[in-house]
Amino acid sequence: MRDIRRVVVVGANGTMGSGAGALFAARGFEVAMLARTEDKAREGLARAKNAVRSDVIESHMSCGSYDEALDREVARADLVLEAVAEDLPTKNRYFDAIDGARRPGTVIATVSSGLSMAQMSAGRSDDFQRHFMGIHLFNPPHVIVGTELISGPNTDRELLQSIKSMLRKKLGRVVVECRDMPAFAGNRIGFKVLNECAQLAEKHGVAKVDYLIGPYTGRAMPPLATIDLVGFDVHKAIVDNVYANTRDEAHEAFAMPAYMSRLIALGHLGNKTSSGGFYRASKADKTVSTLRPASLDHATDTAFDKVGFIEEMKLLHHVGRYADAMELLLAAHGPEADLVRRVVFGYVSYALSRVGPTEVAADVTVVDQIMGWGFNWAPPSVLVDLCGRKQVVQAMNELGLKVPAVVQDLPDGQKLSGQHSNIGRYFVAK
Repeated sequence: MRDIRRVVVVGANGTMGSGAGALFAARGFEVAMLARTEDKAREGLARAKNAVRSDVIESHMSCGSYDEALDREVARADLVLEAVAEDLPTKNRYFDAIDGARRPGTVIATVSSGLSMAQMSAGRSDDFQRHFMGIHLFNPPHVIVGTELISGPNTDRELLQSIKSMLRKKLGRVVVECRDMPAFAGNRIGFKVLNECAQLAEKHGVAKVDYLIGPYTGRAMPPLATIDLVGFDVHKAIVDNVYANTRDEAHEAFAMPAYMSRLIALGHLGNKTSSGGFYRASKADKTVSTLRPASLDHATDTAFDKVGFIEEMKLLHHVGRYADAMELLLAAHGPEADLVRRVVFGYVSYALSRVGPTEVAADVTVVDQIMGWGFNWAPPSVLVDLCGRKQVVQAMNELGLKVPAVVQDLPDGQKLSGQHSNIGRYFVAK
């Protein structure tokens, strides 16, 4: 295992930079937090302490500005973790500075959620390229342990495995290796579903979509509430990247809804702004209002009728009858049932179709682990096993969805997922 002791976080004042700093410092690494100014870096340190609810980590952390400390700290670092804005020209400016200041052998990693490793490392020194990789942490990293590890075109393979071992053993990560493709595996799959739900909200309403595709379908949070947590700006960066750089069977699902772009222009970014996103909380009277996409305003009166099969599924989840709940979904009638099946089995179809020799994931375990440990969603293979292969194939055919080869070729009676216990953590009975 590579001996990593000193870590430099570039972009330490951001959400991921401060979270990454907290993660490493809490495990005893010496962490230098760098930002445009020292005050900004200290803001990142404060966020890091607040994230882990501990002042103890400060003894392992220092702060500085790029102008005064970057060259010095990078020259001493074992690992430099880049966490600046998700924008290739911006990242390249910092990589230029890092490449000029680093010692030979220093590991350089980006926490990018989906930009190209090849483009970020192109034109840099040979030693930089051999020691460059993606370490995509999921937010908040001290809670979400799923991590994607992505090789650049010239990354030293032994080094990659050494960093993988370090992430697992010293930081408690669940690590999957992904190929260098837009948004990698987790965000490619997850944001397809999230953006699809944002598109559906134009017709069905925000609250109704979050109810139809709620936690009972195998996810920690409703999809539109998840986008509010992530931020509209981050969501746009991810789906725009996939839409521009891929042409797969779900291409149109990545088209950013126009109403969301208009809200971004108005400063509505989700939970990070007081104007909210899909939901807006009032500090004055503690009420929550819901976005109306057509008018771009928020309203408190968004009542709708509950759906019978959904309420029954929740009851079955409550007593651990997960397979019976999925059987109910397969058999349900009506437009709401059709919509839920299209999103749920669309997720399974798209995720498992990303497995293969030319796809982002080499095997099923990659997509299962990153969706389970990165998104806290039921892994696609778990849903196949709960429903049964034949039933899944039939549902996909009826919905006009692609049947992934790993499902089509699964022998009768064989489980696709390696998970046979504790699957109840994915299904929330609410």
